[in-house]
Amino acid sequence: MLPPVISRPREPALFARAPGVEYHRVAPAGVTVVALAAGDRLTVIDVEGLQAAELIAVDEQGLQALASLGLAPNAAATYIPEALQQRAQADRDWQRRLARHQLQPAQLPPGTLLWPAEQPAGSQRTLLAEHPVTVLVAAPGSAEDVNQQQRASELQLIIQRAHPSALWLPPLPEPLAEVVDEFTIHPGTARDYQVQAGQYIQVLDVAGRQCSDFVAFDQRSLDRGREIDLDPTVTRTLNSSAYPGPGLYSRFYDRHMQPMLEVVRDTVGRHDTFALACTARYYESQGYFGHANCSDNLSRVLARHGVEGRPGWPAINFFFNTGVNAEQQLTLDEPWSRPGDYVLLKAMNDLVCASSSCPDDIDPANGWQPTDIHIRIYSAKERFSIAMAHRKTPDAEPVLTRESGFHPGTSALTSHFADYRGWWLPSHFNGFGAIEEYYGCREKVAVMDLSALRKFEVIGPDAEALLNYCLTRDVRKLAVGQVVYSAMCYSHGGMLDDGTLLRLGPDNFRWVCGEDYAGIWLREQAQQLGMKVWIKSASEQIHNIAVQGPLSRELLSQLVWTPGSQPALTELGWFRLLTGRLDDYNGCPLMVTRTGYTGELGYELWCHPQDAMTVWQRLWQLGAPLGLVPLGLQALDMLRIEAGLIFAGYEFCDQTDPYEAGIGFCVPLKSKQDDFIGRSALEQRQAHPQRKLVGLLLEGNETAAHGDCVHAEDQRAQIGVITSATRSPVLQRNIALCRVDAGYAQPGTRLQIGKLDGQQKRIGAEVCGTVFYDPDKSRVRS
Repeated sequence: MLPPVISRPREPALFARAPGVEYHRVAPAGVTVVALAAGDRLTVIDVEGLQAAELIAVDEQGLQALASLGLAPNAAATYIPEALQQRAQADRDWQRRLARHQLQPAQLPPGTLLWPAEQPAGSQRTLLAEHPVTVLVAAPGSAEDVNQQQRASELQLIIQRAHPSALWLPPLPEPLAEVVDEFTIHPGTARDYQVQAGQYIQVLDVAGRQCSDFVAFDQRSLDRGREIDLDPTVTRTLNSSAYPGPGLYSRFYDRHMQPMLEVVRDTVGRHDTFALACTARYYESQGYFGHANCSDNLSRVLARHGVEGRPGWPAINFFFNTGVNAEQQLTLDEPWSRPGDYVLLKAMNDLVCASSSCPDDIDPANGWQPTDIHIRIYSAKERFSIAMAHRKTPDAEPVLTRESGFHPGTSALTSHFADYRGWWLPSHFNGFGAIEEYYGCREKVAVMDLSALRKFEVIGPDAEALLNYCLTRDVRKLAVGQVVYSAMCYSHGGMLDDGTLLRLGPDNFRWVCGEDYAGIWLREQAQQLGMKVWIKSASEQIHNIAVQGPLSRELLSQLVWTPGSQPALTELGWFRLLTGRLDDYNGCPLMVTRTGYTGELGYELWCHPQDAMTVWQRLWQLGAPLGLVPLGLQALDMLRIEAGLIFAGYEFCDQTDPYEAGIGFCVPLKSKQDDFIGRSALEQRQAHPQRKLVGLLLEGNETAAHGDCVHAEDQRAQIGVITSATRSPVLQRNIALCRVDAGYAQPGTRLQIGKLDGQQKRIGAEVCGTVFYDPDKSRVRS
């Protein structure tokens, strides 16, 4: 007899649904406040190692309560009061947060240190609360010079509640600002509410994976007896997107194409704008007669506003995970939303709104378990950053889109920003445009914010051995002051990421890449091997700009001062670095690498965020006479494709090896004697290549696009795919990078790029090398 088959999918994103368990994050140099009841257990974890942990405990009378946790005061614990004082003075949200806990920074009792800073990654300590206490936990840290590596890193808090309620739900997250009104909508119900122009609506998924239908009407039109409501079809059309996203093009419109709402924040990124809110007819068709449904619930609560009921409402269904498959059929699955996820909307007009908490328990729409939706209304006087949420791993705390230290400078020149891996970066600049920015880089000098690159400090006696094992390059050959480009692969040979490795000292490295997970991957490998090495995240403390173009050396030689122990900027070789200062001996610390992503002579400047605007302003003062232009993502894409430089998600992914991505040169299998992750798989792949990255020169003026199919001339079968494409200004023709069957990779081979369905329309193309512009790299080496 066979036992029953049981569904037990791995769902790390829903860890917060575990009764009585809470997870909190202490940001680097940050402070987190939590309340503990008697019997609760608090575990503090040093995620990256080498991070001190400071703690203050306060009882209900505001007195020191360290003894309730089995701790004693330590005179060295002075960070929390000073940090909170600075935050409370600069941030009204912190003022409200402290007031809710009845805390005054100047009146906090003495604290303690949980451990010294010299701890391995993953070190932890568990504390048992004997009495109710408010606990403040800090990850102390201060600004480090750009050439230093002892940076503050995050702590993780895990709370195990001793007495969770019978019907357990995660605690509501802290309000984003002062709340005007708030209420909870239970499953199978709906609620109407009114908001004024400029006010904000936060739709919160309390427990995760719960849908909420949303409709809105123009209040003034309703007062005149006209129903002008939010129209999902108009919204999709005007946004040229199937799903709403935050930013300039994230508005919801009515049927007259007038804006009604703007998405300010979205921590999920996937919502339904296709189908109706659930209806009685849907449940009846499934055999569930009389089942509660959102459409009837919305009609019921809107009736008192004079709105005529509808059997099916064309609502925006927040958190509902629907899609359109290859057969143009609507599909659904469990929502992406985690506990506490939300959408924040700004009302453009006075509105009558209604929200539901979906009762659907017969399919995956609500994760098979309908839960609460919570609504908060904030005043029009509040100001919120426009952001989406990004997570390093599914179970990580969300991090909202950030602005780099150079943002005040770039935002003064443009309002066109794109969320690039969790950072706002300019797509193009007002008064310039992609073509002018492109030529500015090719002919003069251009500056671009590249702070979104991830930086990881790798330090310790085993740092070289770890990196040599995790990267394809031979790290042992890397000299101090040298930079090398490398791939980082999984064991099957697929690429995790590419990036540059800087050697700052015998046991000191900095890995610069595009993927947050790279730091976690390095830490996991070090722990498995038992190595004495630390991997410290540094993206928040090091920001960088690229200065690229034929005049970049002339510009930076006026800007960068170097001591006698460092090479002068004019002497800095290709893929080398130096540490210096801005202007003179007393200027802010800088690091300069002779690297870039444009195919031109160029450099990257690295500094602490607090010095970013000083560097930016000085750069423009000296650069204006040389014709300095700003450079956005659109122009950068043209430059890097011409130079044959690859991009994650386009030329490579975890199913693509370095050979297929066109960077086989960074896998020295013959000269590197040491083993590294993916070596055996790459040896087999090199011996039996299946696909190869090539360049294509297109006929005519029609363009190719990422994802277009590629065919042998006059043949039906697809043999390749376009990875990147652009119109080259300098070549005055359309070009593309293409991953193609190895049998069709010879230069001169005639291919065709499929449009429409790939068969009805073909664009002729000829295979060439991947470097279209300056193939011998004479300009970048000059």
